[in-house]
Amino acid sequence: MFTIIRVLKTTFHTTKDNIERLFACNRTSANVWNDCLGLAKEHFQKNGKWIDRGTLHLATKGQYPVHSQSIQAVYEKYIDARENAHKARALGFTQIRYPYKEKKHFNTKWKKDGFRVGENGKIELSLGLFRGKRQKPIVVRVKNLPSGKIKEIELVYDRGLRLAIAYDDGITPKENDHLGIAAIDLGEIHTIASVCDNGQGVIITGRKIRSLKRLRNKKMKELQKKIAKCQKGSRQWKKYRQALYYVLGKSDAQLTDALHKTTRKFANWCLENKVKRVVVGNMEGVQRNTSPKKKKNKRKRSRKHNQKMSQWQFGRTTTYLQYKLAAEGISLQKVDESYTTQTCPVCGRRKKPSSRNYSCTCGYREHRDIHGAKNILSNYKYGKFRELSLDQQKYLRIA
Repeated sequence: MFTIIRVLKTTFHTTKDNIERLFACNRTSANVWNDCLGLAKEHFQKNGKWIDRGTLHLATKGQYPVHSQSIQAVYEKYIDARENAHKARALGFTQIRYPYKEKKHFNTKWKKDGFRVGENGKIELSLGLFRGKRQKPIVVRVKNLPSGKIKEIELVYDRGLRLAIAYDDGITPKENDHLGIAAIDLGEIHTIASVCDNGQGVIITGRKIRSLKRLRNKKMKELQKKIAKCQKGSRQWKKYRQALYYVLGKSDAQLTDALHKTTRKFANWCLENKVKRVVVGNMEGVQRNTSPKKKKNKRKRSRKHNQKMSQWQFGRTTTYLQYKLAAEGISLQKVDESYTTQTCPVCGRRKKPSSRNYSCTCGYREHRDIHGAKNILSNYKYGKFRELSLDQQKYLRIA
């Protein structure tokens, strides 16, 4: 039997001086990460093998003005990132790199001995000993603390400093409550919408990705107009072409980063819900036969819609999901998603949704993407569309 560890991301209140100290903690954690990269490189060049956990512990112990468990959490993240990259490369994803990038800020984590919870939402975040002197703890206040036992606290930045509090809710699920299957409905507006057979759901918005694409398209349009007015091969033509390549390169890097963050959030959600198998709708063919220039194409749509479809990176999203989930021991399988968005799971009627919510004359209503994910899951598990209950739904954004 086991209990569920949940995570609550919340705001807090503290003094201006403590806010600066909290930012300093994240900068110090970044220094720990950067030093781990340097130590690992030096160790490999000298010994021809990876640095182990014990060597990293001895090299970083007592070297930074944060709690010892906070230092430990950083080098453990480095070890995990390196091992996950190794697993992905072993599966054939040779484009995946080992941790190499230095950081300016890194989340600081306090484990069970690094904080103390008092009355009225008071939390003392310990900074431990540094150079033989115990440092003054950082005191913050949280308005609504979770009722369960708090396991660890992580300082994150999400449109401002926030605390991600992991706690044990004390609820022991029944044996058949967690079969560990989740279904994904990929989308252009919401990159990932998923439901699990334990009644949990998640929507990861694609607003960040869409805004990057719109900005890229706008800049490309401006540059292409200027290029068209220049003589090919001229000095000005070359400058505009160079600017165009710069825009494309930068936007591709930003989109790659956003997709990595999106798929990582979903992988973490799967771990929270003990998911062991993920099924995703097969999107092959969604971009075909849409050109308005060909008379034989029946699915004629606007140029704007076709541009969105052609720039929809569902294949890349699936690839990132595959190796991230595989590194966590979770399998990914493509399944047929025919009519999953159109079919009502209650009465079986088919209707193309015209808004972000699916509604049927029988009274059934659901978010359009969650509706599609529920139908994919029910069709995979039971071989037919049937109504599934959803207990809780998360909405996640990419900063």
